[in-house]
Amino acid sequence: VKKKKKIKNNSFFHFVTIFGYPLSIFFIVVNEFCERFSYYGMRAVLVLYFKYFLKWDDDFSTTIYHTFVALCYLSPILGAIIADSWLGKFKTIVYLSIVYTAGQVIMAVGAINDITDGNKDGTPDNMTFHIALSMVGLLLIALGTGGIKPCVAAFGGDQFNDDQEKQRSTFFSIFYLSINAGSLLSTIITPILRAQKCGIHTQQQCYPLAFGVPAALMVVSLIVFIVGSGMYNKTAPSGNIMVKVCKCIFFAIMNRFHNRSSQIPKREHWLDWAEEKYDKLLIAQVKMVLKVLFLYIPLPMFWALFDQQGSRWTLQATTMDGNFGLMVIQPDQMQTVNPILILIMVPVMDFIIYPLISKCKLNFTPLRKITVGMFLAGLAFVAAALVQLQIDATLPDFPSSTEQQAKFINMVNRPINITAGKYAFQLQALQGNKEYNRYDLSFDLTIDSGSTETIRLPGGTRNTIVIVEEADRMTNIKFGDIVAKPEEGANAIRFFNGFGMTLNITVGEEGFGNIVSKNMSTYVDVPQGTAKFVIKNAAGSTCVFKREFGFGSSYTFIIPPNVTFEENCEPHIKEVEDIKANSIHMAWQIPQYFLMTSGEVVFSVTGLEFSYSQAPSNMKAVLQAGWLLTVAVGNIIVLIVAEAATLPDQWAEYVLFAALLVLVCIIFAIMAYFYTYIDPVKIEADFANLEPEDEKKKNLEMTKKDMVENHDEKKRRSSNEGKIVQTNF
Repeated sequence: VKKKKKIKNNSFFHFVTIFGYPLSIFFIVVNEFCERFSYYGMRAVLVLYFKYFLKWDDDFSTTIYHTFVALCYLSPILGAIIADSWLGKFKTIVYLSIVYTAGQVIMAVGAINDITDGNKDGTPDNMTFHIALSMVGLLLIALGTGGIKPCVAAFGGDQFNDDQEKQRSTFFSIFYLSINAGSLLSTIITPILRAQKCGIHTQQQCYPLAFGVPAALMVVSLIVFIVGSGMYNKTAPSGNIMVKVCKCIFFAIMNRFHNRSSQIPKREHWLDWAEEKYDKLLIAQVKMVLKVLFLYIPLPMFWALFDQQGSRWTLQATTMDGNFGLMVIQPDQMQTVNPILILIMVPVMDFIIYPLISKCKLNFTPLRKITVGMFLAGLAFVAAALVQLQIDATLPDFPSSTEQQAKFINMVNRPINITAGKYAFQLQALQGNKEYNRYDLSFDLTIDSGSTETIRLPGGTRNTIVIVEEADRMTNIKFGDIVAKPEEGANAIRFFNGFGMTLNITVGEEGFGNIVSKNMSTYVDVPQGTAKFVIKNAAGSTCVFKREFGFGSSYTFIIPPNVTFEENCEPHIKEVEDIKANSIHMAWQIPQYFLMTSGEVVFSVTGLEFSYSQAPSNMKAVLQAGWLLTVAVGNIIVLIVAEAATLPDQWAEYVLFAALLVLVCIIFAIMAYFYTYIDPVKIEADFANLEPEDEKKKNLEMTKKDMVENHDEKKRRSSNEGKIVQTNF
C-alpha cells in the first residue's frame, strides 16, 4: 500500500503546538465554524425567501429548495476527485471557497429589491433579474459547500503525526462541535436578521442582511484558512480511490461481457472478472464496499423526510402562533430545535438508552438501530400530519372560482334587517357579520323590507358590503377583501372611515393614506405585538388607538361618526374580524422535531459507525461519498413525490411520506436480516500474508506470461524488419 506523500513544511509555525495540538488546527476549526454558519444561516431563510420575495408558491419553493440541497450533496464526489487526483486538499478548499463566497455575495445582492424598484413601490420591477441572480448564487454555493465538504475534515486529520491518535480523535470531536455550534447560532440569528425592516425606498423584510451576514462569515472563513497556509501539512494528490473503484467495476463488467460464451468457465463472483488487470486485494475490497452500498439503497427515503424540516415544516410554522411569552419565535427559527435536541439526545442515547437495552440482553445491532431510526422518522411525519389537521381546522375556507363570499357592516345608527340570498339576519349599529356567507355569483339583497337589489360579484372573491344611509335612504358600498392568509405571520389591517371628514392614519412608519369619509383604506401589514395607530383629522386633531395582534389575522376597524379626538379613542373604535389569528401554537411542532431528531441520532450516527466498521481501510472515503449520495437522492425523492402526488391537502402528503418510509423500513429490515457482518481488517490481513508457495506460483505465472509476450514481440519485430528491407530494396 503506497503511503501518501506529504509536501514538506519547514515553517517555524508548523512545529508550534498548543497542549500537544498543532497550531494549524485552530485555523481549520474556525474556518469550519464560519463555513457552517454561512451555509445553515443562508439555508434557514431560503424557503421563505422563495415564497415571500420571489413570490413562488409552496410547492415550487419546496421543489427548488430540495434541488439545491440535492446539488449540495452530489458535488462532494466532484470535490473529492479534484482534491485527490489534481489540486490537493488545500488548493481545492481555497479555490472552491472563493466560488462559495461569490455565490453568497450574489445571493445577498439578488435579494436587494431596490435594485430594480424603479417606481419605488416596494416591489421589484424586474423579478427575472432577481431570480437569475438567486439561481446563479445557489449553484455556486452548491458547488462550493459540497466540493469542500469531503476535504476539510480530512485536511485537518493530515495535520497530525502517526503518534498523535489521541489528539486526532479529540480534534474530530471539536470539529464536529464547531459544525453544530455554527449551525445552531446561524439558525437563531439569520431569521432575526430577516425579520428586520430595511430598504432605501421602502422598508421590507431584510433578506439582503440575512444573506449578507453569512456571506461575510464565508469571507472570514476563507481569510482565516489562507492565513494559516504556512502552518499546514499539505498532502500531495495521489490518485482518487473512487476512480480506481469505478474503473475496477467497469473493467469487470466489460470483461464479463466479452467472455459471455457458455464454453468459458464461470467465476465465483462477477467482480472476479477484473483479476486480469487488478490484484485480488483490491477486488476483495471493492466487494466489501459494494456489499455495504447495496444496503444503502433504501436509505434515501429517510433523508427525503428529514430534510423537509427546512421546507414543509418551516412553511407549516408560518401558519402557527410563535408567541412563547418571553420571546417570539420566527417560523424559520423552529429549525433550531433539531441541533439543540442533538446535543441532548446523543449523550442520552450513548449513556442511558443503549446501556439499558444492553442490560435487557437485547442484541441491538447497528442495522437494527438504523431500522428503528427510520421508523421514528415515519412517526415524526405522522405527528406533523396530526398537527396539520389541527391547523387546517382553523384556516379560513376561501371561495372557489364558481362562488363568492360576502359579509355586511351596518354603518346606520340603528339595527337593520338584511335578507341576502338565502340568508336573513339582523345587524346592530356599527357591527358586522362574524362569518362570511357563501353565495352564487349573484344574489338578491333586501334591507328592512325595502326594494330588492341584485348583487353581482366576481367568482373566487371575498367582499365586504357596507350599508350606509344617504338622504334618508340606505345604500351599499362594496369592497374587495383579501383571499389568502397574510404573509409571514403579519396581520392585514384596514380602516373604514365613518367620520364626517378625511382622516389620516399611521402605524409606526407605515401609513394608510388619506381616507375620505365613507370609504375603506388599503390593507397594511402589521407585525405581531402591540400596534399603536395614530388617527389625525383634517383639523389637525389626533387620537391614539392601541391593539394587541397575534399572527396571521385580518381586521376591519370602524371609525364611527361620533368619534371624539381625545388622547385615547380606543373605546370608540369598533372591529370586525375577517380572518382569525393563528391559534395552533408552534410548541406543537416540538414532538415531531423530537421524533425526527431521535431518529437522526439513531440512524445517522449508527449508519456512519456501521459503514466505517464494514469498510476496507483505504475505502472509507468511498462509503462516505456513498452516504452523502443517499442524502442527495433523498432530496430528489421529495421532488418526485411532491410533483407526482398532487395531493390537495398537506396532511395527506405527510401521511404519504410516512407510509413510504415505513414500507422502505420493512424492506431494509429484511435486507438487514440476511446481512452477514465482516471484519475488513482480518480479510485484508489474509491477503497481505499470502503463503510463500502462492507467491512463488504467482511470480512463476507472471514470468511465463512475460516470456511469451517477449517471444511474440521479437517475432513481430523480425517480420516488420523484413517488410522494411523489401520496401527499401
